[in-house]
Amino acid sequence: MFFTEHKKSSMEQEILEQSNVLENLLHTHINDNNYILFDIPTDIKKVIFVASGSSYHCSRYAADLFGNIAKMEARAIYSSEFLLKSAVPHDNDILYVFITQSGETSDTNSALKKAKELGMRTLCITNKKGSTIWEASDFKIDCCAGEEKSIAATKSLTAQMLCCTLLVLKYAVNQGIDITQQLNELQALPAFIEKTYTLHDKIKEIAKFLSKYKNIVITADGISYAIAKEASLKIKETSYINVYSNILGEFMHGHVAILNNKPAMIHISVNELNYTAIKNLHKIEEDYNPPLCIIGCTNEKIKPKFNIDIKCENEIIKSFCLVIISQILALEIAQNLGRNVDKPHGLNKVVK
Repeated sequence: MFFTEHKKSSMEQEILEQSNVLENLLHTHINDNNYILFDIPTDIKKVIFVASGSSYHCSRYAADLFGNIAKMEARAIYSSEFLLKSAVPHDNDILYVFITQSGETSDTNSALKKAKELGMRTLCITNKKGSTIWEASDFKIDCCAGEEKSIAATKSLTAQMLCCTLLVLKYAVNQGIDITQQLNELQALPAFIEKTYTLHDKIKEIAKFLSKYKNIVITADGISYAIAKEASLKIKETSYINVYSNILGEFMHGHVAILNNKPAMIHISVNELNYTAIKNLHKIEEDYNPPLCIIGCTNEKIKPKFNIDIKCENEIIKSFCLVIISQILALEIAQNLGRNVDKPHGLNKVVK
């Protein structure tokens, strides 16, 4: 395999399982007639995702996809924040989607209970059939990721992302949108993930450099921001480095001053950099000149210290590839620092 020969951590093994997990998930949830086998309510006009941690980042990603592909309103909210709100949306045409790897995340389960008390229809996306959230939800989607031993979510996250993608496409069909091309292109996802694994040596080089920094800033725009938040979490929980993530445009409003402390900077971009992003990154280079790593698309006007990308025209597939690059980057930074990636100090797999 492309990883160095040594005793692999559970996190590393689970990163390497993702191409097979997602291929199996495609076969499980799509039949031979390109029909997505989800039982969902059809009279829905708005979707609200509720989740925590990596599952929340998946929710952010899915909410953007709903607008981009299904042309439906969607938003994501943290489970703990949802519980604190005295008033939440509860119209009859809303579907609440709860995402949790274990099905036992306490604040997410409490949020589902609150939604049901308001008479809302609920759907769960989880990796655990028979879990508390599975039994409590009106509609259910199985992530089919298999047991995940490492505390850091890797294969469970990308399985959730693929389930959300299929959910978006299912609702797009209900909106009268032809999704044939999207479904056909999705079949190439496992092969692109295998190509992503071949970037390991280059990722390792970047990780060796970044592991020397105690502070890292990660920026992104649009759908890439969910990936930036996930990359930030992965590095934090495996390496204990202080990592800060922000939307690039918002970062320029005062937050950019933290670059005076000379952190390393990562920018993540699924799509080609737009004019505003190029202008902002160019200004950052001129004013602060941080060591810049771009994961994804760059531009000749920007001069990053490192750029790692995978050539892919499909936004959805490329999003998965950049998530996996971020996972490998976090793994390698942590290993450079001698961290136990499977059992970070003070963290538990299931929050009860």
